[in-house]
Amino acid sequence: MPADLNPIDKAKFVAAKRAVEFVEDGMKLGLGTGSTSAWMVRCLAERVREEGLRVTGVATSSRTAELATSLGLTVRTLDEVRWLDLTIDGADEFDPDLNLIKGGGAALLQEKIVATASDQMIVIADAAKEVSRLGAFPLPVEVIPFGWQTTKALIEETLVAMDVMTRDVSLRLTGDRALVTDEANHILDLHLGRIGNPRQLALVLNQIPGVVENGLFIDICDIVVIGSPDGKVSVRDINTGSVSDDQIHFAPTDNIFADLD
Repeated sequence: MPADLNPIDKAKFVAAKRAVEFVEDGMKLGLGTGSTSAWMVRCLAERVREEGLRVTGVATSSRTAELATSLGLTVRTLDEVRWLDLTIDGADEFDPDLNLIKGGGAALLQEKIVATASDQMIVIADAAKEVSRLGAFPLPVEVIPFGWQTTKALIEETLVAMDVMTRDVSLRLTGDRALVTDEANHILDLHLGRIGNPRQLALVLNQIPGVVENGLFIDICDIVVIGSPDGKVSVRDINTGSVSDDQIHFAPTDNIFADLD
């Protein structure tokens, strides 16, 4: 691995490299979005080139689709593939029950659709993403642009009755304009500090008119792969209750690092 990679990127890389070991020939895969998932796409492409794996990917964002295609992976739409064997994606937070907050990359809607259309979901992360209780990371909520300020007010009113620490809601911007997702929606970030009942909050938020989807992924993740800068990887399976530790031994390759600045 290049010496100039920071410890977080090293942790993300080894988690991604371990996660793609779950991929088998002929699989239909959901490809996540974000910096950790970008490592996963590169590691997957390396396996495809070196081992001749035949896999079909469904990307959760235009960014991921462009990266996967540029690396030679076959990318199809979910409508074409219909159902997936496995989705590998990152997370902004995960708790002991492997419930997640996702959407830091503004792709939560497609990410949730793809993940729930999969037999299994694996999350790759560095240790900093593990929390005892969700909520320190702002919870993204995707809303339609029409009447978004009314939707924001309804969310703020709803939060009064929820078990959360704080109730600040902000529109996500890119520069001085509202961010626009791949589905032409906006993102409201809920700064809650702590979420006492993630399942209840997820259900309530999705009942508010104007809300398309929220970034709470409840009972969707099956396995989390946690990487460390020293190459150690922990794999936790929520279904079996098993935890295994591995050590990733690797050497830098031209293929995987060629497009990094």
